Amino acid sequence: MKNYIISFVLLTSIFSLKGNTLLNDSGTFINSETLLYCDCDTCGCGVNGGSMGFGTGLNNNFIGLRYIAQRYRSRDGIFDNSPWINENFNTMQLWTQLPIGQRFMVDAIIPYQFHSREFSDNTEQYINGLGDATVLGFYQILKQTTDIIRFTKPQHILQLGGGLKIPTGKFKEENLEGSVNPSFQLGTGSWDYLFAGNYGVTHRNWGLSLMANYTLKSKNDKEYRFGNQFNYALNTYKTYYFGTNFALTPQVGVGGELFEKNEEYGLVVNDTGGNVFFGKAGFEINYKTLALGVSTMLPIVQNLNGGRVEVKNRFSVYLNINIPLKSNKGNQQLPQFSQFPKEKN
Repeated sequence: MKNYIISFVLLTSIFSLKGNTLLNDSGTFINSETLLYCDCDTCGCGVNGGSMGFGTGLNNNFIGLRYIAQRYRSRDGIFDNSPWINENFNTMQLWTQLPIGQRFMVDAIIPYQFHSREFSDNTEQYINGLGDATVLGFYQILKQTTDIIRFTKPQHILQLGGGLKIPTGKFKEENLEGSVNPSFQLGTGSWDYLFAGNYGVTHRNWGLSLMANYTLKSKNDKEYRFGNQFNYALNTYKTYYFGTNFALTPQVGVGGELFEKNEEYGLVVNDTGGNVFFGKAGFEINYKTLALGVSTMLPIVQNLNGGRVEVKNRFSVYLNINIPLKSNKGNQQLPQFSQFPKEKN
């Protein structure tokens, strides 16, 4: 029963981000909640850009930069008494989200990786270069109303989508040697396929989001395949408005990741796979068309690579800018996930 309870909690978690706010032509704030967040391969951490997320953007259309830092420690060898080594995964992402019509949305990320690790003999290893790019498309099944009802009743949204992770990052077999962490790579070297679903509910300046995504991974030309990955998150937030151009949104949530075992030449790689459950907190500041966000994740429970890899923490900071888009009906902006009059804090 305990395992079922843990699984249920995990299935209702992965942190996703609240969207941003801005003032539309009528002087009303528009709150855009983008629900997808695909965390990294932790047992192949850093191979898909550290974290892959399409968290926030003014309206549903933005372009921005995000820095992600991930800290791990792993065994320098296969034995229980092998010394621990520190590993740092760093990623700079160019990310964007653009709507196509009223119900379709395209998200994309191009990461640049710069990773390091220090061995027990004080020697260090560095790798850097382009990571694996990711492109996803979403269809909005449920969308919020566009009349005054949205001011007084909770609004719901449901999105389903899928996409590809493109092997633009290099995979090197020699990086598998030494540490038991096989994720010290720039990329997986494989084409991977993503499936995702997002649900959110907002009421005035409160919001809650729930999401899940699954990554189906293929083997690369070195006959190595990272295990399939399942991510999920639950996140809640409240937006505080200060005047007509400035807003602050604290966020808190939990997130989980499950990993299947890796394979090499069709054989299971020992001490791979596992799971981790995080607590997450952060905030987002919106000023006119700009959004600045900061978040951190700390592990609550984890069992990765047979206990031979441990997450220490994750941290991210991003800066996004809105891309003005026009609808087919004139000069008004595209409909957003929620729209409501300002409340007194």
